[in-house]
Amino acid sequence: MSEKTALIIDDNQANLEVLRLLLTKNGVRAVTLDSPRQISATLDELGTVNVIFLDLEFPNYDGFELLPKMKQDPRLKNIPIVAYSVHTSEISRARTAGFHSFLGKPIQPELFAQQLQAILNGQSVWSS
Repeated sequence: MSEKTALIIDDNQANLEVLRLLLTKNGVRAVTLDSPRQISATLDELGTVNVIFLDLEFPNYDGFELLPKMKQDPRLKNIPIVAYSVHTSEISRARTAGFHSFLGKPIQPELFAQQLQAILNGQSVWSS
């Protein structure tokens, strides 16, 4: 999985760090944002991103409302956007809303490498 980049958008610093470490351990460069307001500028800087992990709940933002806006961005065409949330009861809603995949928090480290590989290969993963 060389030269892959993941964008993590989550307002919880502990969650950002855990996912960043898991991605790094699996050979994926992780870029973290604590607010959706920074998405466009960060995409301008990065150029290419291979996967986005989007928390569903932020102060003043909702991941379900952000998803359609993100999907309209031509830079994100065919990029898997993964709902990443402690609210595992939202898994069906996330599927209906059009997320590529869903990973419940806390991430299960023993399953993450396989889940990440599947997502990067275009396969959906629905794990609560």
